[in-house]
Amino acid sequence: MPEETTSIDYVMEKASGPHFSGLRSPIAAAAASSAFTDANAPHQPFVIGVSGGTASGKTTVCDMIIQQLHDHRVVLVNQDSFYRGLTTEELKRVHEYNFDHPDAFDTDQLLDCVEKLKSGQPVQVPIYDFKLHRRSSDSFRQVNASDVIILEGILVFHDQRVRNLMNMKIFVDADADVRLARRIRRDTVERGRDVNSVLEQYAKFVKPAFDDFVLPSKKYADVIIPRGGDNHVAIDLIVQHIHTKLGEHDLCKIYPNVYVIQSTFQIRGMHTLIRDRDISKHDFVFYSDRLIRLVVEHGLGHLPFTEKQVITPTASVYTGVDFCKKLCGVSIIRSGESMENALRACCKGIKIGKILIHRDGDDGKQLVYEKLPKDISERHVLLLDPVLGTGNSASHAIELLLRKGVPESHIIFLNLISAPEGIHCVCKRFPSLKIVTSEIDVALNEEFRVIPGMGEFGDRYFGTDD
Repeated sequence: MPEETTSIDYVMEKASGPHFSGLRSPIAAAAASSAFTDANAPHQPFVIGVSGGTASGKTTVCDMIIQQLHDHRVVLVNQDSFYRGLTTEELKRVHEYNFDHPDAFDTDQLLDCVEKLKSGQPVQVPIYDFKLHRRSSDSFRQVNASDVIILEGILVFHDQRVRNLMNMKIFVDADADVRLARRIRRDTVERGRDVNSVLEQYAKFVKPAFDDFVLPSKKYADVIIPRGGDNHVAIDLIVQHIHTKLGEHDLCKIYPNVYVIQSTFQIRGMHTLIRDRDISKHDFVFYSDRLIRLVVEHGLGHLPFTEKQVITPTASVYTGVDFCKKLCGVSIIRSGESMENALRACCKGIKIGKILIHRDGDDGKQLVYEKLPKDISERHVLLLDPVLGTGNSASHAIELLLRKGVPESHIIFLNLISAPEGIHCVCKRFPSLKIVTSEIDVALNEEFRVIPGMGEFGDRYFGTDD
């Protein structure tokens, strides 16, 4: 027995070394087959779209974001680089050409560029000459894969295909008079135009295009920044959000309803232990219970609350919150039953229902047994299953809850580990529920087992794996 304790202490200590969370582990990568597309996929960059009227301060905002993200690789892609070159006939009447219309841009090439950058490939961005109104034929700007891609331009929100590539959309707002003054200064100094031609172009093309295309796209923005680069508070908040997102798993960027509890050396150490095939049943149960308790506590933090004031023993008023009253747990038999004790320890007297989903033969039919609270439609539901694999059983359980009248947004799915395939399956079908997990693993193997995983959790927890 003393030798076993020493072994566990040693493992916990070693867990404080380099850690890959089952995402990019060299050992796991070597073990995974070529079918594991998620394991071999490149790290997904965070794509930010920055739009706004002409001379609204978009470039200034982008520069400030880049400066504050100095510890990450950031690349700026300007929509202006993708202007179409003018034909000979268009050059003869260049003052009648509308450079602020969506057709002035080669959106397909812009899409191809951003998609390649998202997939980790370097691209050559064209260089546009604003004095000659054509692209440089012999020079390009080499752009390499980065942690953050900032896509800036007046019409980057206009095309839905481009919007769909973005993780965050920012609209820079500024007074029309300020924008006009900036445009005059920029076009006369940087682009060799005279004031009269700038004013004529503004009245004929720029302002109508702003009203018709740019301003309507403002509704797609996640964040609107008044006063542009002068709004340091807004930019600081945006940078903080980006830092948070960069620290998340790629799937959390795709699905905002997926939450992975913050990893610590203790959590990594406990994962190391429960994933070890040679650990004793007693220690497997002990450390699994510890991890389950953390996941349950984190899941409870996503429940609604109401403000409540109490009087402390010092006769002072303390303003806090009151717990959600209408709550129940539902375990997916049988592995989910391992999470019930932790839920009961956190929520005194909580009602817990059960769902059994069993595959009947090879025809994919499901035999379902359920025992749920009669008023479950009025409650928030914590759905319990320690492993999210393919997502099929979870989807059947969620569909049953929906048929019982539970709103999708009232379901929080708690598990210890999740496979990317399971997350895709559940989140695409049920985008309003929340998933709370402690780690996201590499993938499923050909036998649909989570890799690196931790084996058959129910058998190991209840001692029926012999």
